[in-house]
Amino acid sequence: MSGSIVNIEGLAKRYGETAVFSGVSFSVNPGEFVAIVGDSGVGKSTLLNCMAGLDHWSEGSLHVQGEDLGAMNDEQLAMWRRKSVGFVFQAFHVLPHLDVAQNIGLPLLLLGSKPAQITPRVNAMLQAVGLEGLGARLPQQLSGGQLQRVAIARALVHAPALVLADEPTGNLDPSTAEKVMDALIAQTKASGAALILVTHSQTAAERADRVLHLTAQGVKQDVTLGIAHA
Repeated sequence: MSGSIVNIEGLAKRYGETAVFSGVSFSVNPGEFVAIVGDSGVGKSTLLNCMAGLDHWSEGSLHVQGEDLGAMNDEQLAMWRRKSVGFVFQAFHVLPHLDVAQNIGLPLLLLGSKPAQITPRVNAMLQAVGLEGLGARLPQQLSGGQLQRVAIARALVHAPALVLADEPTGNLDPSTAEKVMDALIAQTKASGAALILVTHSQTAAERADRVLHLTAQGVKQDVTLGIAHA
């Protein structure tokens, strides 16, 4: 689809003779929030890893911002990922020896930004996710919900075109999960990034603009799962 951030056509993933999924085709537009649901073991996280250039697929094509990920080598993928993708994981993956501000600013540091450029951007993200004044704290001084908001700020600080979230509320209680989803959706919408969320949570999925149900034979769009759409 012209103008889309992600464009997938006929994607398949196999391990030997075993097909994880096949015939996966869909596009995601700028500013769109798409949730991917499906049974355990159907390959939701594998599909997410393919979109991040972290896993190879068996057939089909995968383009992000017009870039053919299948044509890139590992070094090119690593540089593309550093610039264009933000990740939010269930387990937070913040670095315990860095303070909150350093964790959030890490993507900018890896891109070669200078401290004078990093500090104002980090401060803006701290405020955006409700962590203003906590930049000097270490991760072990934060709650689970605060840690996930650190992860969201880190995922968005370098203004990526694509944000990939894998069960970001899986370790959180319902009230905290709602606040984390509020922050994730608000900030990705504000930046115009495409947000793709893999989740088992119907509560999280019903916040999406569109729901894709991944099966071994492809994806079903906007399936009836009790998901409410605005």
